[in-house]
Formats: sequence, structure tokens, C-alpha cells
Amino acid sequence: MIIFPNAKINIGLHVTGKRGDGFHNIETLFYPVGLTDIVEVIPLPGKKTEMSLLDHSGVSIDCEPAGNLCLRAWSTLNERIAIPPVKIHLHKIIPLGAGLGGGSSDAAFVLRALREIFSLDLSDEGLSEVAAGIGSDCPFFIYNKPALGTGKGELLEKSEIDLSGYKICIVHPGIGINTGWAYSMVKPGKHDTPLKEILKNDPAMWQGRVMNDFEQAVSGSYPVTIDIRNKLYEEGAFYASMTGSGSAVYGLFEANTETGGFKEKFPGMFVWEGTL
Repeated sequence: MIIFPNAKINIGLHVTGKRGDGFHNIETLFYPVGLTDIVEVIPLPGKKTEMSLLDHSGVSIDCEPAGNLCLRAWSTLNERIAIPPVKIHLHKIIPLGAGLGGGSSDAAFVLRALREIFSLDLSDEGLSEVAAGIGSDCPFFIYNKPALGTGKGELLEKSEIDLSGYKICIVHPGIGINTGWAYSMVKPGKHDTPLKEILKNDPAMWQGRVMNDFEQAVSGSYPVTIDIRNKLYEEGAFYASMTGSGSAVYGLFEANTETGGFKEKFPGMFVWEGTL
């Protein structure tokens, strides 16, 4: 089975408090985008206790195969429901350390593929519980629809926000941001208005209102993120922001805005353009 795990962007991200378990509470809007990796999952004959295999191509992955989230998806599900081993080939396109959720998406899509391949009696809710054991934003990719995330990001509430038809440009400067470091740079605190309420404004009014708490913290060490955001505004974006804890930055454009040629405008950087 060949699957295409897609990236996400965060539209607003408030870090509201430090938890007793060492994690942070957040509020954010997860929104799926069309930038994808490519994953092939093939069942292997053998005993159910055998390990699955992984190889990869594309963007270099700096971890041992056993630590890859695709294999963690298989092993986590196998702990709950014994399933045969599989061979996984991951062709990595989504940049790493970018805040685009590529690894979490790969894992969630592998879970979805395993459910289908082995005809498992697992609802989306049940699969989401498995996904939560892999990563905080993995559950979002089980549903893969716009959702407000709270808690660590694993508590999801369906969102009616629809950006269909808007254009998007994602720019990654080639810098990998360590999530733990990024959280250490943010001072958690309540915002005057919950993100859910701010997002009720017309998207054209989001600029200056819908904030990502990581932007200021990360830009102190990596000012290129703000440079990219400002350039996207200069090119006509009605809203631009860093996604997640960075370092990718995206711009949203009205459907009738003339866009294109962004690769030339951001030389040496990863650039992806599409329509939501």
C-alpha cells in the first residue's frame, strides 16, 4: 500500500502553562496542507513477534531506523493488537525540525494503513488513542481535518474554519529547531482572549491578532524566520506566521492573488506552493 502523509500548519499557537508531567498546555488550530511524504507499507510473511523493517530515501533522517516514528507506529499498535511484521519504505520530502508535523503524520498514516491492510476493528477514536502514545500531534493526522488542539495538542475539537481555495506558500530556511529548546525559550501564560475566539474573525483580520508564541522566542536566535514572514507579507500574503515551534514559515494568499516564483525569491531554501 502506498500512502501520502501530509504536513500541517499551526494557525496560532498559545503556550498557556507548564504541566506537572513536564509538558506544556497549548491551544492551536491544526490545519492540513498538501505537502506530502510518500510511504509504502508491505506485509511480510513470518511470525507475529518478528520486527518490521524500514528503509528510506529523500531528505536525510538523523536517527536509527528503530527510532523512526513509522516503526514506532507498528510497534505501538502491535503492543495492543498482535499484527504481522511489515516492510516500510519512507521517501521523505517534508523538512525535518520545521514545525510541519511530518514525522507525526508519517506515523499516523502508517497506523491508518495497518488498520486497512490487516482489517483491524479499530475506530478513528481507538486509533487516535494509539497515536497519542507516539506523539502529541499524531492524533490530529488520524482525522486529518481542521481541529482546535488543546492539552498537549492531543485533545481535538473539530473546527468549522474552511480555507478552501486560498493559496499557501511554505518556506523552510534549512534550520532544524529542537522542540524542547523552543519550549524552554517561551514563557507560558494565558492570553487575554482564547485562540478559538480570535479565530472567529475573518481571516483577513488575523494579522497581528492570531499569534504564535514561539515566533518571538525563536526569532531571537534565528531572525531569518521573521525575515521570511515579512517577505511573504511584502508578496501579498494576508496572513503569515511560523508554524509550530519552527522553523518553517507560511503565508496565506487570497485566491485571486498572483503568486509564483517563490523559489527564486527565497534562494537556497525549501519552498512549497499550493492551494488549501
